[in-house]
Amino acid sequence: MPAIVVSGLTKTFRTYKKQPGFAGAIRGVFKRQYDQTVAVDNVSFTIEPGELVGFLGPNGAGKTTTLKMLAGLLYPSRGEARVLGHVPWERDDAYRRQFALLLGNKNQLWWDLPARESLELNAKIYGIPQDRFERTVAEMTEMLNVREKLNVSVRELSLGERMKMELIASLLHQPKVLLLDEPTIGLDVVSQKVVREFLKRYNTTRKTTILLTSHYMADIQALCERVIIIDHGKISFDGRLDEVVDRFADFKLITIHCDGAEGGSDESLEKYGELVERVPGSIKLKVKRDRVIPVCKALLDELPVRDIDIEEVPIEDVIRQLFAR
Repeated sequence: MPAIVVSGLTKTFRTYKKQPGFAGAIRGVFKRQYDQTVAVDNVSFTIEPGELVGFLGPNGAGKTTTLKMLAGLLYPSRGEARVLGHVPWERDDAYRRQFALLLGNKNQLWWDLPARESLELNAKIYGIPQDRFERTVAEMTEMLNVREKLNVSVRELSLGERMKMELIASLLHQPKVLLLDEPTIGLDVVSQKVVREFLKRYNTTRKTTILLTSHYMADIQALCERVIIIDHGKISFDGRLDEVVDRFADFKLITIHCDGAEGGSDESLEKYGELVERVPGSIKLKVKRDRVIPVCKALLDELPVRDIDIEEVPIEDVIRQLFAR
């Protein structure tokens, strides 16, 4: 049985459109105008138990709105969804004990209390036995390297340390489904790496179903084999991450290293592909996939090539171009 099933999920927001000036405010008292904004438009997908799926899209694409509906915080305008067999917005107690939602820009820990006291409060809410609580906290704080920060006030923690504590609070009751919205936002590269490694290990060992949104492609590449891409509220791609490159990037990057500074003129190179970069002794070209082999043969014949590299276009560039469309 799938962990998450979404069918035709749609969410429309109705917002008041205020006219400018005092006269506009007076007119609004008697006759209001509204705008309809479709945040999520007929979204459908299925996620199996234990999957770790990336949920990608530009700002305003509908990612967070979808996660909030799956968490039961928002009612959809239409459509259906089931998570672990439950309808999220019915907010059954049995369901709320089996999922967790972590928003990277929201706090769930008490700002003025030490992190440990907030974790103890969560443990009481979920009815977690004390021995299990101590064991879970010890394990997770060791994995995230924040054990010595448990008795520090949350307001005095760094952003990375606070996010790690927020993650521990979300996983304290060992949910079967974890919804993560930008968990590494604003973190330094070291903290990002620690959080990524923790999530990967947790998903592998606990088989927790994770739906992850992130603007950092390093997160997606390190954690997710499958991605769902949403834009303007609609699903534009659902499949393996490596298929994104095959489907949306019809070119590769060829870098040739030449003896000396000679490497042909820019005009002579443009017949092979787009000149991306040129430095003394090195030339990088963007070449159509179906022309890579003949272009390489021609370059080897015409130029004093010392070495040649062929690589895929970075996945973040592919996603950026996809969003730009």
